[in-house]
Amino acid sequence: MKILMVLTSHDELGNTGKKTGFWLEEFAAPYYVFKDAGADIVVASPAGGQPPLDPKSDLPEFQTALTTRFKTDNAAQQVLASTVKLETVTHDDFDAVFYPGGHGPLWDLAESRTSIQLIESFNRADKPIAFVCHAPGVLRHVKAANGELLIKGRTVTGFTNGEEAAVELTDVVPFLVEDEFIASGAHYVKGADWMPFVVEDGNLVTGQNPASSEEAALRLLKKLNA
Repeated sequence: MKILMVLTSHDELGNTGKKTGFWLEEFAAPYYVFKDAGADIVVASPAGGQPPLDPKSDLPEFQTALTTRFKTDNAAQQVLASTVKLETVTHDDFDAVFYPGGHGPLWDLAESRTSIQLIESFNRADKPIAFVCHAPGVLRHVKAANGELLIKGRTVTGFTNGEEAAVELTDVVPFLVEDEFIASGAHYVKGADWMPFVVEDGNLVTGQNPASSEEAALRLLKKLNA
């Protein structure tokens, strides 16, 4: 079982002068779900190498048992520090793909032709694809085999407008995941803000927020073991 994880390389939070990137829990939790299940994991990013960590995700209040485990795991830290370039990977080499969030993906992966085509190829091969928190936003331009948007008519979730307002970034992000999905004809659903909430639609798994990361990874794993 071989799983691809795709992280952002974008570190600028709009024009605020602040930094962003990927959210630590959204990488650490799925990484260990997959690792503990015996999966071979490859981590990729647009630029390769060390992806930018959202500094807020490193604050004490956002730490979990799995982020703590990551911080004492030299092997996992080395995997993260040496991500391969996204352009060098193909769906042929993997059984599934998982996209952790953080705000970064809204800028780079959402508009990356390489990422869009990669997701389309996984989908057309009917391989499981999973996205959590802001990462579902990378689906905004992805198309299904029929030429329609992949998310059109599909049941999906992702970071809510309420959650974005709570972190005071509604006017900073390039688009709001909830609004984008609704405008694209997706069947957008959500749970309570900040609580775990994951939905499935065929091969597609989406999680609402950081707390949904572990469950989204478990759902992906379940599809692989079905």
